[in-house]
Amino acid sequence: MNCWKGAVGHSWIYSTLIICANGFFSTMRPSESFLTPYLTGPDKNLTIEEVTNQIFPVWTYSYLALLFPVFLITDYVRYKPILLLQGVSFIVTWLLLLFAHGLVAMQVVEFFYGMVTATEVAYYAYIYSVVSTDHYQRVTSYCRSITLVAATVAAVLGQLLVSLADVSYFHLNAITLASVSLAFVCSFFLPMPQKSMFFHRKDVSETLPGPDKVVATLGSDGPWGCQEDKSSVSADRGPTPEPQADNAKPQHHVLRVLVQLSKDLRDCYSSRKLLYWSLWWALATAGFNQVLNYIQVLWDFRAPSHSSAVYNGAVEAIATFLGSATAMAVGYVKVNWDLSGELALGIFSAMDAGSLFLMHFTDNIWACYAGYLAFKACYMLLITIATFQIAVNLSMERYALMFGFNNFVALVIQTVLTVVVVDSRGLGLDISTQFLIYGSYFAFIAGIFLIRSTYTIISIKCKNTSVAGENIHH
Repeated sequence: MNCWKGAVGHSWIYSTLIICANGFFSTMRPSESFLTPYLTGPDKNLTIEEVTNQIFPVWTYSYLALLFPVFLITDYVRYKPILLLQGVSFIVTWLLLLFAHGLVAMQVVEFFYGMVTATEVAYYAYIYSVVSTDHYQRVTSYCRSITLVAATVAAVLGQLLVSLADVSYFHLNAITLASVSLAFVCSFFLPMPQKSMFFHRKDVSETLPGPDKVVATLGSDGPWGCQEDKSSVSADRGPTPEPQADNAKPQHHVLRVLVQLSKDLRDCYSSRKLLYWSLWWALATAGFNQVLNYIQVLWDFRAPSHSSAVYNGAVEAIATFLGSATAMAVGYVKVNWDLSGELALGIFSAMDAGSLFLMHFTDNIWACYAGYLAFKACYMLLITIATFQIAVNLSMERYALMFGFNNFVALVIQTVLTVVVVDSRGLGLDISTQFLIYGSYFAFIAGIFLIRSTYTIISIKCKNTSVAGENIHH
C-alpha cells in the first residue's frame, strides 16, 4: 500500500489525469449558455432589467474583491485546498440556481460564482507544482485542451437537449450540478503539492529569485507561458537556504514575498514594449469579459426566449471552435510581431468595434450571432499574440506576475464599466445602448494602437532614411 501511495504521489501521469478530469467536469456546464433565458423564464420570473442591472454586476464586484487575496492564499496553501473551495463554490452556486428564488438569492449566486472564477488560478497553477519542468509543455497542452473540449461539448449538448429533446432549463442546471459535483470529487484524489511558486519554494533560497530564475506559470493562455528556459534551470539548483531564513517569522516571510513581487512588477513594466502589449491586454480583456457577461441578455432582447427558438449553445460551440482555431493559427503565421504587432492590435480591435456596432444597430438575431462569432475570434487571435509577445521576453515567474496583474487591471476597468454603464445605481443603460458603449470602447482601443503603430512605422522609416543618408555621405 505504501508503495502504491508513493507511486501515485510521484507520478506526473496520475496528477495530470486527475486535474484534467477536474477541468473537464468543472467546465462541462450545458446550462451556462442558457442562463439568461432561465432567469427571465417561468422558473425564476425575473425581469431582463433586474438580471442586467442588479444581478450580473454582483459577479464583477465579488470577483474583483476576491481576486487578489485568493491569488496569495492559493500559493500559500499550495493549490489543492483552493480547488476544493472552488468545488464547494460550484455546488453552492448551482444549488441556489436550482432551488432559490428572488432577486437577493440570485445576487448571492453571482457572489459564489465570483468565488468560482477567482479560484480558477489554482487549476492552472496546481499541475506545475507536482510535475517536473520536462513535462510543463505537455501538461499545459492537456489541461488547456480538455477545458476547450469540455466547453464545446457542454454547449453542443445543451443545444441538442433544448432543441431536440425539449429538456427544460431546470434540468439542464441539474446536469450541470452533477458535473461540477464530479469535479469536486476529483479534487479529493489530487496529491498535495510540496512546493508552490512563492511561499513554498524548493531548492532555492527563501527570498524570491531574480529574473533569471524559472518556475511554473499561472498563465492559462497556452503553452508559451510554460516553455522551459534551459539556461536557467540550473539556477534552481543553486545555494541552499541560509539558516536564518528558515527561522524567520511567517509574517516577515510574507512581507518579503510582497516586496519582491512589487519589485518584479516594476522591472517588468519598465520595458516600453511590454507596457504597450500589457495595456492592450488589460483594456481589451475588460471589454471582452463585459461583452461575454451580457451577450445573452442582448440575444434575449433581440429574440425573446419565451417566443423564439434559442440557439445560444450552438453559437457558443462555434465561437469556442473559431477561437481555438484562430489561436492555433498564430503558431503557424510567420510575422515580425515587433514591427507589425501594434498595427495588428489596432486593425483587429477595429474589427471588434465593428462587430459590436453591428450587434447594436441590427434587430436581426442572426446578425447578432455573426457579430459575436467575429468578435470572439478576433479577440482570441490577439490575446494569443499578446500572450506570446510577453512570455518570450520574461522568465516564467515574471510572466505569471504580469499575467495576474494584467488581468487584475482588466477587472478594475471592467468594474468601472459595470458601475457607470450597467449598474442601476449608475446610468443603468438598456442592453442595446450598452453595446453601443462597448463598440465605442473598442474603437478607442483601436485608435490608440493605430496611432501608435503609425508613429512606430514613421520612426523606423526616418531612422532608415537617416542611416542611408549617412552611408551615402561616407
